[in-house]
Amino acid sequence: MIGLVVNPVAGVGGPAGLAGSDGAEVQRLAVSRGAHSRAQERATVALQTLAARHPSLVIATAAGAMGADAVHAADLEARVVYVPRGGATPSESPSTGESASTGESAADRPASARSPVLVRFATSASDTSASDTSAAVAALAEAGATLILVAGGDGTLRDAAAGLAGLAYITQENPGRSVAGDAPQTGSPAGLLSCEQQPAVLGIPSGVKMYSPVFAVSPRAAGSLAADWVDGGLPVSEREVLDIDEAAMRRARVEPQLFGMLRVPFRMGRTQARKAATPASEAAAVAAAARGAVARMQPGVRYLLGPGGTTAEIARQLGIEKSPLGVDVIRDGRRLLSAASEEQLLAEIAKGPAQAVITVIGGQGFLLGRGNQQLSAAVIRALGDDPLLVVAPEQKVIDLHGRPLIVETGDPAVDARLAGHIRIITGASTTSLYAVAAPELVP
Repeated sequence: MIGLVVNPVAGVGGPAGLAGSDGAEVQRLAVSRGAHSRAQERATVALQTLAARHPSLVIATAAGAMGADAVHAADLEARVVYVPRGGATPSESPSTGESASTGESAADRPASARSPVLVRFATSASDTSASDTSAAVAALAEAGATLILVAGGDGTLRDAAAGLAGLAYITQENPGRSVAGDAPQTGSPAGLLSCEQQPAVLGIPSGVKMYSPVFAVSPRAAGSLAADWVDGGLPVSEREVLDIDEAAMRRARVEPQLFGMLRVPFRMGRTQARKAATPASEAAAVAAAARGAVARMQPGVRYLLGPGGTTAEIARQLGIEKSPLGVDVIRDGRRLLSAASEEQLLAEIAKGPAQAVITVIGGQGFLLGRGNQQLSAAVIRALGDDPLLVVAPEQKVIDLHGRPLIVETGDPAVDARLAGHIRIITGASTTSLYAVAAPELVP
């Protein structure tokens, strides 16, 4: 059985230039800047890909915005096994007319009450919380899901791991107890229990930070992997769930921590690789690549300086203070905007010639779609025929071992335009021509 959990606020902070979406205050600020989460849309794309090969599947899920809405949008049948505690409101029950607004998981109810129930809910994003994600994943595991798709970012997958860790803890220490909401604190010893008996989990990339190697490379890739799973399974490996303290990150302290392990289905090119940090020994190479980029900057052009160590070195060489993980707008050696939102970037582009300066995420190869969602499809379109100035030390490219760079903007037309080959500035006077792939274009 395939399961689905959606974090309905995942990724809302990306277009707003907030480097993350953790916390109600950050989410409210993101919405005030015109941002919205695309988690529902991306979960639906994954399920539509799955439905194209398995149209009669029943998807076990949570109510409303936490899963059932996306299942229905993909024309699949939903079996709701968890209702968020924040107050889902059943709006329609096409098969049974039953109300399921009980605030409990299927595991909390007697076995006689756990029969498949097809319902529609009007659960708003604000009704859900991180504990709902943990409890929903635990409920899906108890319901028998062998693969659970989770739409979100690193924080959401951290909550999913906590839910399964709680299940393992309760199974070992307190057999017979209910699971939902009882997960231990993340990072505790119980959070690192063996996950051999747990269902596999695959992230549908929908967040801002997605450093953990537990995601598919795109929503369509997630759906394709789920279809392969139904056809007979895939190799599974235990992979790390990493996350960063967003408050510390906004103060330029990037310290990823391990929050658990998940069993993740793997297929080369379809499952995201581990992010690799640039070693300190590469500092000279980073500085040389940055000099090469600075030398190519033209007077009067606005440069949208993306996040990353190499772009930070560009700012340092220009004598400009760089926001830790935001997109800054610079022109003629002067910073015009810091940590700009998508809306602000579009306004700056409208004022004159502009180009985005981005680097490669080490180990993963992403150019767009991971940590720089402010550089959205709309922004890339507005930048015109030559939207990107890509800069990275040569070793970072070599370490991809021939795997292509990846663009995943959420707009297939923009991705198709960027796919092919792109020139990378690798040194003060050197460049490399390298392949770029768009996974959303692959069936």
